[in-house]
Amino acid sequence: MTTIKVRLRRSTIPGKEGSLFYSLVHKKKTKQITTKYKLHPPEWNENMQMVVPTGGKRGTDLLEIQQLVKKDIAVLAGIIKTLERNGDYTLEDVIRQFTGISFSITLFSYLDEQILNLQTGARQGTAQNYLRAQSSFARYRRNRDIELSAITEELICDYELWLKKRKVSRNTISFYMRILRSVYNKAAEKHIISQNYPFSKVYTGIERTRKRAVDEMIIVQLKKADLSQKHPLIYARDLFLFSFYTRGMAFVDMAYLKKNDIRNGAIHYIRRKTGQSMSIRLEPCMQEIIDRYALKTKDSEYLFPVITSSNPDKAYVQYQNALSYYNKQLKRLSCFLELSKPLASYVSRHSWATVARNRNIPISVISAGMGHTSEATTQIYLASLDASIVDDANSTIINGLEHDN
Repeated sequence: MTTIKVRLRRSTIPGKEGSLFYSLVHKKKTKQITTKYKLHPPEWNENMQMVVPTGGKRGTDLLEIQQLVKKDIAVLAGIIKTLERNGDYTLEDVIRQFTGISFSITLFSYLDEQILNLQTGARQGTAQNYLRAQSSFARYRRNRDIELSAITEELICDYELWLKKRKVSRNTISFYMRILRSVYNKAAEKHIISQNYPFSKVYTGIERTRKRAVDEMIIVQLKKADLSQKHPLIYARDLFLFSFYTRGMAFVDMAYLKKNDIRNGAIHYIRRKTGQSMSIRLEPCMQEIIDRYALKTKDSEYLFPVITSSNPDKAYVQYQNALSYYNKQLKRLSCFLELSKPLASYVSRHSWATVARNRNIPISVISAGMGHTSEATTQIYLASLDASIVDDANSTIINGLEHDN
């Protein structure tokens, strides 16, 4: 158990300010941490360990010092709590962690650091999401940076109101809030700031939207369609079917899939969205599509002719361009086959979930197959899919009444 006291070291020079310091006691040993905060003796209440407020500009400075002291004590308490949880420790361990923290870290600089780490780790997609959240908050702040420790519940609530006034959708608001909350929580975990839960009153959920999925007959129709005169559509059809065959593999994962990811009769890859390791048994239908593009990729490490550059930044641009082209071709394919529901890159994933559900496959199996980190995510998929079934049933009833009339 470590106790923390705030003391004022008076100056030996009459009329000169003294320095606040933190006195730490642990296992009958005492250590001190001197701060940069200067006070005259009448401005400090030793018994209450609080700044004595006054009026005028000095009063404002004193209130700021009091807030900074409270923040320091919270950080020290967090460090001690973590060290106690991990086992035995010394006061030197506490001081080493505390003095290594920079209290002037700003939100934008810390975000820049996180974005750089993501880019270095080849997680360009997530890095782009962080950039979008940073850009939105920067517009709200009129490009004025802010210290992480200054982020409050009132500020975040005001930011949410600002977004609502601009007609930003609830899911987009939640998207920004979850990223900012993640960055804030990382800083709190590293004891850069004290945890004050400023995001507790804003919306950080996910509104259920109607998911697009096609049934098995459409998948069969796609497979049998004669596209011999529509060569660009063949490529889009193949990628869509490959995604369906591989339990709804995301386009980004297909784009970055490498030849050495196929071994021992299975496809092994890491989901770029969640970092989860996936393994899918290689079926003949998958191999057939892979073989179709073997000639185009004979000099490439990648399985499909989507990415050609080894430079991470250029590769990500190629992926984005390919995704845009892929969705355009899927729209053309939908029109060519006269489908009632247009195809898109994510439809294959929702369709696999739909088919699996319709075949009474347990949710736990569907969840594992899709690479969801929890069944709760799968429930969101299936709940919205169930809504479409209910809607179809309702239409059947209404049409039946009209037919009876």
